[in-house]
Amino acid sequence: MKLLLLSNSAAPGRPYLDHARDAVAEHLAGVEELLFVPYALADHDSYTAKVAAFMRQLGRRVRGIHTEDDPRAAVARAQAVFVGGGNSFRLLATLQRTGLVDTLAHRVRAGLPYMGSSAGTNMACPTLRTTNDMPIVEPASFAALGLVPFQINPHYLDPDPSGTHMGETREERLSQFLEENDVPVLGLREGTWLRGDDDTLTLCGIEAGARLFTAGAEPVEYAPGADLSALMATKARFDHRDA
Repeated sequence: MKLLLLSNSAAPGRPYLDHARDAVAEHLAGVEELLFVPYALADHDSYTAKVAAFMRQLGRRVRGIHTEDDPRAAVARAQAVFVGGGNSFRLLATLQRTGLVDTLAHRVRAGLPYMGSSAGTNMACPTLRTTNDMPIVEPASFAALGLVPFQINPHYLDPDPSGTHMGETREERLSQFLEENDVPVLGLREGTWLRGDDDTLTLCGIEAGARLFTAGAEPVEYAPGADLSALMATKARFDHRDA
């Protein structure tokens, strides 16, 4: 598999996807047209146009899957696919309704380059249960594409000792997840991404790194450049009720 899993698509003070420009260009080497999946946002046309404007700078055309009469056929003939960010529940529900979950997973495992940002990165996991999003719609199940055997938490935020927010920190929420499930969760800070090539997995980014959460252990810090290939051999155990 060839994977590029971004925590975020926009960085402060930089244009859309600019922080990961080189990584995107490398990931799409040899690709002339990119199939974009805009289902995580309501305005599919505007979202696709935004992606197309960036990809045009890299010499790539973009086709929105929402314009296709047969989305599964579009995936079957695609050169590469980008699943954009937004609301993970809406995204997964639409992938399920259009019959794309199995189709996408099969093609990516067969070599189709997959790029995701935020919600699109959540979709690469076994389930969406470590998303930060509000469940604005109810998908048929929480099972996602399962391209990687561990969970990811995009937009990971470190606890702020000076903050006045009295709700759970991101660390506390992920700890609660691990009370019910035995599967690693990688908290990807803003400006970081994962580059996967078959069984190898590398943490990349412009500044911040990532935190790995596992049941019964303290979180482990990783800096950009870290080899996380061992995560691809994860044997996950989920609570059976929602997986």
